[in-house]
Amino acid sequence: MEKKFQVIKKDKETKARAGKIYTAHGEIETPVFIPVGTQGTVKTLSSEELEQANVQIIQGNAYHLSFRPGIEVIRKAEGLHNFMNWKRAILTDSGGFQVFSLSNLREVTPQGVKFRYPYNGSEHFFTPEKSIEIQLALGADILMCFDECTPYPCDYEYAKNSMERTLEWAKRCKEKFQVENLKFEENKNYQLLTINHQLLFGIVQGGIYSDLRRESAEKTIEIGFDGYALGGLSVGEPKEKMYEIVEKIVPLLQEDLPHYLMGVGTPEEIWETVGMGVDMFDCVQPTRNARNGQVFTTFGKLNIKNATYRNDFRPLDEECLCPVCQNYTRAYLSHLYRAEEILGLRLNTLHNLYFMIKLFGLIRKSIVENCFLEEKEKFLNKYFSYTEVRNE
Repeated sequence: MEKKFQVIKKDKETKARAGKIYTAHGEIETPVFIPVGTQGTVKTLSSEELEQANVQIIQGNAYHLSFRPGIEVIRKAEGLHNFMNWKRAILTDSGGFQVFSLSNLREVTPQGVKFRYPYNGSEHFFTPEKSIEIQLALGADILMCFDECTPYPCDYEYAKNSMERTLEWAKRCKEKFQVENLKFEENKNYQLLTINHQLLFGIVQGGIYSDLRRESAEKTIEIGFDGYALGGLSVGEPKEKMYEIVEKIVPLLQEDLPHYLMGVGTPEEIWETVGMGVDMFDCVQPTRNARNGQVFTTFGKLNIKNATYRNDFRPLDEECLCPVCQNYTRAYLSHLYRAEEILGLRLNTLHNLYFMIKLFGLIRKSIVENCFLEEKEKFLNKYFSYTEVRNE
């Protein structure tokens, strides 16, 4: 697979661009939203439903999948794609986010991270090499380097040490990735998966400190990867600070490779950072918020648990053509949520996913047709126009 990424069109007034990522499981049109499927499932939805919603790529998690169901099970299934019956691309988080999210259950060392598994207390040691081995065994199309995702706030010295450790781990990840690819080339039976078609992305860290971010970007590029991500953002820092980092650092990344902003995913953040040159996004908000009764609509967020919707027989979003809006009312979805019926969680999630896919289709179309800023303004004016009457 020669070509990895191609810029199709650039916006004339911003740094927004439309492109394509080429993977062993199909082309991915960018900008793209990546639903989070931590344990081999986007919660409540089937692979068939994801495909019908035109999801191009999902995210799995190396840390969680290595425990449940375990790598040997997935190897026997000939990879995560077969295991979950997903025919399109998969990106895997390396376990680096768990360095942040499980901070009370881990110990970071120069060699790797000692985790205490939250479900049974067993201890496990994750290294960059082990993370790559796991992701290769999963058969991910896009692998992420093992990194240390820093919290907010953290002092300069902490962020500096973390950034330098992430760089060392990036070198080790690439070395391991290259070794495994050489083994595959020498012996085609070495592994069932076509690992020579997999892409490895480096991750830029450095907290909210611009000089550390710049150093991390420059040195990560020196190592050389198939794409570059900004990690350690959307972890509690002010939104303006996140925008400042993205605006300063994305222009330093290789223009002919994908730019990935990890963990960011509200509509306003997406429009803003696409305009700064970001191509890829993942976020749990659309699915997690759906399970908590919050749905996204053309006219803003709507909390279905609000009592005002008990007798509202309109669709969630009158401008949405998703199966939920075409077949069910706010009143029915309000009833399902209050009755704690699983169907309610499923339908909310399905709608939010369709909303995100439609949003990214609009963004890409606006870039291709040279009307990005016009469509951004039009969308956000509508999105922030609705004031919900709170009546629980």
